[in-house]
Amino acid sequence: MAGYLDQYGAQDERRIRIFKSLAITLVSLVVIAGAAFFIFHNYRQERQVKRFFELLESKDYQAAYQLWVRSEDDRKGYPYESFLQDWGPQGRHNDVSQFRITRSRSCGSGVILSVDFARGEPEKLWVERNELTIGFSPLQGCPAPR
Repeated sequence: MAGYLDQYGAQDERRIRIFKSLAITLVSLVVIAGAAFFIFHNYRQERQVKRFFELLESKDYQAAYQLWVRSEDDRKGYPYESFLQDWGPQGRHNDVSQFRITRSRSCGSGVILSVDFARGEPEKLWVERNELTIGFSPLQGCPAPR
């Protein structure tokens, strides 16, 4: 025979289980969203640098140069001949086949990418966030915000 108080507190236990499930789900979503933001925040800029190195590997220096310079002022400051001295067949980074992006760091309007090569010196590249223009990083690291 079922008594009057047999079901007492059953609703509270159900409410607590729902609340715990909801809290665990929300915390999990926040952690996943944070990890996704951290991993993919500089994705476009990293992809642009990979595309740049793919063009260099295929010896399409003119197309790679177009990713490096976007305006006539850029061309005056870094002419094609200078580009070839750095990235061409006789340049200091003539073999980019085993490049590896080791670090990606947001800094103001751009991203600083540290790139290691199988041989040769590592390089820090700057990619403008909006234009995706590539260049040598003017900074060694991003200064601390003031």
